[in-house]
Amino acid sequence: MRRERRGCPGTSRRKRHYPVGVHFDLIDQVIERTESRIVTVKAVSRAEEYLQDHFAGFPVLPGVLMVEALVHAARRLVQPRAVGVRLVLGSVRAIKYGRFVRPGEGLLIEAELLKHENGVFEFKGEGKVRGIDGAIIPDATAVSGRFSLRPLKLRADVGL
Repeated sequence: MRRERRGCPGTSRRKRHYPVGVHFDLIDQVIERTESRIVTVKAVSRAEEYLQDHFAGFPVLPGVLMVEALVHAARRLVQPRAVGVRLVLGSVRAIKYGRFVRPGEGLLIEAELLKHENGVFEFKGEGKVRGIDGAIIPDATAVSGRFSLRPLKLRADVGL
């Protein structure tokens, strides 16, 4: 008798109960990095799968992926301080969206570490639009706001 397998092949029963994590990277290049600040670029290509549905006839980088790009940059900045710790988005405050980011353009992300306390990292982030020629478009902020990263907490009462 053949048993039906649940979940992805090669995953244990325990892993199916917890978040798997992001399987894509929204950082194409790190431009600058200091102890408290990182500047990265996310190039938006027409070949990206999510653009087919967002929006048909007017493809743009979804706002949630703009925030996720901020998170990826911030995580990369503080990862050396959080070795072995999985950092996840803890909070988002005062997020503002501005200009669309279209295929061929890029999102220049700047994340600045404001505070690190009790394992929680707080940031200020901004994403500006880079034109097809790579130059920053004046007054073209796509996303800005404050957010925090915190260690992933697994509930002990989740069945294994």
